[in-house]
Amino acid sequence: MLARIFRPSKTAMQSGKGNSLAWVLEFEPKDARRQDPLMGWTQTGDTESSQVRLSFETKEEAVRYADHHGIAFQLIDPHPTKRIIKAYADNFAFGRKVPWTH
Repeated sequence: MLARIFRPSKTAMQSGKGNSLAWVLEFEPKDARRQDPLMGWTQTGDTESSQVRLSFETKEEAVRYADHHGIAFQLIDPHPTKRIIKAYADNFAFGRKVPWTH
């Protein structure tokens, strides 16, 4: 049973950091999902991978939990975000490359 420890990124629907500050321990699926022939829904017999998701405040807590319970894990560090600082006054700057027009 392999688990992933990662910090989820923010969704496209939110502008703030929201629920992306906690570290998550999630299990990898053991087998592939299959389609139900009658309803067309996807199903799996593995409840650990689809229903168990543990949250921790720090990366060290998640690693300690996995080590204590003998869970093999893969640690995925988050990528640094590139911040683009913008100001409304930059639209009217003298050194602007493209002139501002209506």
